[in-house]
Amino acid sequence: MSRDRALLERALDRGEQDGGNVEFKERLSRDVHLEGGRRESLAAQLRHRLLSGDGEATYVVGVTDDGGLAGVDPDTFSETMDVLSLLAEEADAHIEDVQTWGINDGLVGVAQVREGGVLETDDEHVVVGTAGHVDHGKSTLVGSLVTGKPDDGDGATRAFLDVQPHEVERGLSADLSYAVYGFDEAGPVRVRNPNRKADRADVVQEADRLVSFVDTVGHEPWLRTTIRGLVGQKLDYGLLVVAADDGPTRTTREHLGVLLATDLPTIVAITKTDTVDEDRIEDVEREVERLLREVGKSPLRVSRHGVDAAVEEISERVVPIVETSAITMDGLETLDELFDRLPKTSRDTGEFRMYVDRSYSVTGVGAVASGTVMSGEVEAGDELLIGPMSDGRFQEVEVRSIEMHYHRVDKAQAGRIVGIALKGIKESAIERGMVLLPRDSDPEPVREFEAEVMVLNHPTRIGEGYEPVVHLETIGEAAAFYPENGRLLPGDTGETTVRFKFRPYLVEEGQKFVFREGRSKGVGTVTDVSPME
Repeated sequence: MSRDRALLERALDRGEQDGGNVEFKERLSRDVHLEGGRRESLAAQLRHRLLSGDGEATYVVGVTDDGGLAGVDPDTFSETMDVLSLLAEEADAHIEDVQTWGINDGLVGVAQVREGGVLETDDEHVVVGTAGHVDHGKSTLVGSLVTGKPDDGDGATRAFLDVQPHEVERGLSADLSYAVYGFDEAGPVRVRNPNRKADRADVVQEADRLVSFVDTVGHEPWLRTTIRGLVGQKLDYGLLVVAADDGPTRTTREHLGVLLATDLPTIVAITKTDTVDEDRIEDVEREVERLLREVGKSPLRVSRHGVDAAVEEISERVVPIVETSAITMDGLETLDELFDRLPKTSRDTGEFRMYVDRSYSVTGVGAVASGTVMSGEVEAGDELLIGPMSDGRFQEVEVRSIEMHYHRVDKAQAGRIVGIALKGIKESAIERGMVLLPRDSDPEPVREFEAEVMVLNHPTRIGEGYEPVVHLETIGEAAAFYPENGRLLPGDTGETTVRFKFRPYLVEEGQKFVFREGRSKGVGTVTDVSPME
């Protein structure tokens, strides 16, 4: 017997022992189980299972009534999960987790259903992007915030955010990570164990206000990923960390430059204050203040002026500074109070739009596109377009379901970081930088656009044919520059034509972007677009 089969058999054995809160189903279909009185009857059955299981029920799908392993094809399994989700909604419950096994060329799944409806989205969801040099403690600080647990000095809380095995081994983050905690009337609602999907989902369900972190990358080779995290997400605030034992570095300045390019209100956290004396902390704060003033910002020490002043004055110009230690937990209560009180800044009620940051495939569900909802809202069942494909075409898809931090939601509004399961497309056809739009949209793919750019750093002049990587929303693509005056020098601001080298994207007037090639960097704003013919 295979390991997977053995795990399934144990799940079935537990189900038989639990009795009253376990239900066996071979399949559920919309045209049979949601028609007439069947829907009400099955919802009542689910409520009984939940009552028997103290608010939890287990549905084993792809098995006969007596528990025999039958297996169903992936499309049938996906439809069964959709029907079960609707039944759960009727019973004021939600599907919390699904595990699947391959049986007889089909699937058998165990779905855990829990009492409590799906999260209704609202405006109380703040999204924060972190930035800062490698080893300055971004992930560790976020890990301590979301768990309320001090670090052990070796980055134990950082492991809650690192998502790849090699990252945990090396102690470096190589991709974007996501974390969440929240607040209710009693104070912070923290995650007991961020590595458990159910614990993160509980926070989403229980908190009145959510704070999501997009934890970026501090190591120089992955600066491109950091830019994607700060430019490609619909962030409300930036959190720039500077270690007290190291002070501001070249990477600190680069990340601050990216934050400035996005006009993002930012907080600076001085980390690792437990490792140095008071004089060193004072010196680093002065360095940070000088750096901020050099770029036209006004620093505000929260220890001196208070949280009220920080909440009232934080803006594109005023930058609060907080002293912290993830080991002693000093300063974390201050950050808690800030994140509990800071207003959401990125509200948008326009037409739905989401640029794809990641894609993956889930057994029994299919292709999933993940990203931040940039505007409008999306609901399960919505018909959308995704694209452009390499030939400029947009493809029709349907929203199967939506998840946020492993919690299934019925809809998602601007600012939400979500995974959207899509019907009508294979995961292999989805690429980062594509966009999801309503089906009745008339998007025009763009290969070339005009922009006003500022060169922040370049060893020589920028001439015609200069090819940096352009980071716009979640797009990260090589592009050729053709300056209006033939060249651009460091510190210059000027007009240029920008042409993507390999394929078209959806680009619109007013969008901001960052460009980078080696140590050369600059920022820009799209001023006009040239749709593909």
